[in-house]
Amino acid sequence: MLACDDLAVSYGPVAALRGVSLTVGRGECVALLGANGAGKTTLLRALSGLVRMRGGTVRLDGQTIDALAPDRRARLGLAHVPERRRIFPGLTVRENLTVATAGWRRAGQSVSAELDRVVALFPRLGERQRQYGWTLSGGEQQMLAVGRALMARPRVLLLDEPSLGLAPLIAEEVYARLDDIRRDGMTMLLVEQNTALALAVAGRGYVLEQGRIVLEDAAAALTDDPRVREAYLG
Repeated sequence: MLACDDLAVSYGPVAALRGVSLTVGRGECVALLGANGAGKTTLLRALSGLVRMRGGTVRLDGQTIDALAPDRRARLGLAHVPERRRIFPGLTVRENLTVATAGWRRAGQSVSAELDRVVALFPRLGERQRQYGWTLSGGEQQMLAVGRALMARPRVLLLDEPSLGLAPLIAEEVYARLDDIRRDGMTMLLVEQNTALALAVAGRGYVLEQGRIVLEDAAAALTDDPRVREAYLG
């Protein structure tokens, strides 16, 4: 469903990604692991078109999209849940959710089915529909960021550090909902520093170091790999 080949990104003279190639199959959840500065966020931003690639290709369901602007990629079904949520603090929860429907909504089309789905997944968002984004807790903002992406009717979800800044119990709650989304057949590429949480949801993973993929395996194999355990699992 999503693939990149030999993807390279530089910030001035600094190479952030060096020939990265990976695939995410239809309905698969893939974890992207690595330390701070490894290039994980840059990779997601390159896939969604937010940073310019120096080389390589990106394909969504077989279609080459690396020349398309971010909004075109979103309309084709690529939804990005960014690091630190990036919700609209001055909009209500309902407004944050419905703004994501602009790419598909037409006259006469209702958003009620999508809203019902998101509220069923995250009941607290239903309770807080009239509250402004800035009034929500960190966990609620993360739920809102994921819910907003789902409102766009995506085919692929890119998730950047969904547990960042959350208390352990709240992070586990968010990941339980991500597991529900996975079980419903959503394709996901998940960037996460909490390796244990990520590998509990993902079926497969890649390890990124200094802008290069250095390891790829099934999630269970990565969990048992002594290199991963020493570097990321303690």
